[in-house]
Amino acid sequence: MSRTARIGVDVGGTFTDLLLHDPARDLTWPGKLPTTPYAPNEAITAGIARLLAETGTPAGDVAGVVHGTTLVTNTLLERTGAVVGLLTTRGFRDTLEMGREIRFDTTDLHARPARPLVPRHLSRGVAGRIAADGAELEPLDEDEVLARVREFRAQGVEAVAVALLHSYRDDKHERRVRELLARAHPDVPVTLSSAVAPVIGEYERASTACLNAYVQPLMARYLDALRDDLLAMGVDAPLHIMLSGGGVTTLDDAKEFPVRLLESGPAAGAIAAAAVARRLGEPDALSFDMGGTTAKIAIVSGGRVRRKHDFEAGRVDKFKPGSGLPVRLTVADMIEIGSGGGSIAAPDPLGLLKVGPRSAGSVPGPVAYGRGGEHPTVTDADLLLGYLDPATFLGGEMRLRTAEAGKAVDRDVAGPLGLDRTGAAAGIVEVATASMAAAARMHLSEHGRDPAGFALIAFGGAGPVHAYGLAKQLKIGRIIVPMRAGVMSAYGFLVAAPTVDQVRSLPSPLAEVEWGRVDGLYDEMSAHATAVLRPEHPELVRFRRSADMRYVGQGFDIEVGLPGADLTRIDAGRLHRDFEETYRATFGRCLDGPVEVVNWRLTARLPGHDVVLRCDPVPGESRRGEREVWIPGHGRLRAGVWDRYRLRPGTEIAGPAVFEERESSCCFGPECRIRVDADLTLLVDVGQ
Repeated sequence: MSRTARIGVDVGGTFTDLLLHDPARDLTWPGKLPTTPYAPNEAITAGIARLLAETGTPAGDVAGVVHGTTLVTNTLLERTGAVVGLLTTRGFRDTLEMGREIRFDTTDLHARPARPLVPRHLSRGVAGRIAADGAELEPLDEDEVLARVREFRAQGVEAVAVALLHSYRDDKHERRVRELLARAHPDVPVTLSSAVAPVIGEYERASTACLNAYVQPLMARYLDALRDDLLAMGVDAPLHIMLSGGGVTTLDDAKEFPVRLLESGPAAGAIAAAAVARRLGEPDALSFDMGGTTAKIAIVSGGRVRRKHDFEAGRVDKFKPGSGLPVRLTVADMIEIGSGGGSIAAPDPLGLLKVGPRSAGSVPGPVAYGRGGEHPTVTDADLLLGYLDPATFLGGEMRLRTAEAGKAVDRDVAGPLGLDRTGAAAGIVEVATASMAAAARMHLSEHGRDPAGFALIAFGGAGPVHAYGLAKQLKIGRIIVPMRAGVMSAYGFLVAAPTVDQVRSLPSPLAEVEWGRVDGLYDEMSAHATAVLRPEHPELVRFRRSADMRYVGQGFDIEVGLPGADLTRIDAGRLHRDFEETYRATFGRCLDGPVEVVNWRLTARLPGHDVVLRCDPVPGESRRGEREVWIPGHGRLRAGVWDRYRLRPGTEIAGPAVFEERESSCCFGPECRIRVDADLTLLVDVGQ
């Protein structure tokens, strides 16, 4: 039996995207169907069954399934997770309530911070104390631990988070708590802060542990149910899960640390864009992933996605930093904007047109879907402006309703603003594009980069549709639209490398680092990472070491790579110079003063899969005809309409032009020159 087929599955807010790749048959096959938000497994299993049927692939031939999900994020936003009890050091039960003691919006007198996941009455202190240097000041009171947990059980607690003071330096008290609970209450999931986020910062570490405990029971049930559903279909293959940082991990690891899946779907898109950039030799690219609910933008430099090690989840105001719950985990560094195909458009009380962040999602969806949606969305505007063909959307499986979309735009936007239908639809698209352009500029400026030097890699169901308008606003001169752009996140799952990220806090001035002790930390992290990866060929594991560094007295740090593998012979002077180079690149200047190391990091990675999105041209005429399309800066123009599946490599086409495929569509203005690459990728030179 040949087991060579692999399937990537991305559950988004509007659509579930799938991609099957079988190198033995040189086959790549996409799938896309509406997400079933209240039972995600239904869309997943239906999609996989359809892929297998359409490609003639026996279920037993599947070698692996890689999955990413928004379930962790949705559980947090909807506050539908477990009832969590927090055990902390006596005197520190108010850590979550106090937070960082800052206001995220000083101009809003009514602004309130995100509500902690654990209410104060379920946060209990216990006797026992570890000092900042790891010494035991007071032994753990084991009887009090058991008494507190008995109180939790009487109050309906379903999971316990343990965040004791300074456990990042010595976790023996937290490990002992877990041993006690395993014997007395084996049915209660326990999250140790020293296991999920062993870093300095009591509030951030406790917040991360609580979030992990909050979603752990639900995610364990979901992943086990998905595993059972796949087995029932005959798919007896490993199920791997995408991490927020862009790697993939095992099912067991995902169930133990589900908080690490917070940004798994968006990360997959950025990983896919990085693979495209590497193949095309693009040194600097902007990943532009626009789906049904949001748009995500990330920087890809040297074929790699930037990563960061802190994140905010469940923001009160989705686009205001500081309004969420801090989470210490590795995530792909990207910015998210509430502009997706399903984003709802309407005038605000001042008569200004607003688009998003409210979304119609998959249920009921845009008005044009005919599934009960009543409010006009970006997708409805795209249809009215000619970007989408109502008869060929999703390969003709979902015929779009132009008349209903037009009536909704007239009623909710055109009428109140005194515009005609085209003007209202164009306004919706322009507002959405302006929001994305502003977010992209801000994200790039934070890294000291000019968008004009980037290529724009557009994907997602709506990304290619809006790529031209976004490129014009950012003054980007090159657009890349990969084949299968509508399911690129699923492609990211298939090319992502199995990865384990580890971190340990051992703060020390750079001049006083005990390198032998640090080397011991890295030995410990390497052993753990190798145990999780379980590589068949250990020599293939690649390790990257880095340190979080800052000037003494600063509150924030930057990551600096460690030179060489032998830490006992490291050159502290060189590391200091590397820190200054990184600091100058980030902030434009350096300071005078001593430097300290806060955290030590290790990334262990196995080679990813080389998956080429091949699509052989379909015989027949590629030009479908012409239709009128509204193009930003030009108004209504007659544009040629092209079938992407029938294009020939090397073909060059002048705009205005529309290119259609099953999962997406794209439109380019008259100043554009489009070339078809060998794998039918569209390479677009945008005249400014």
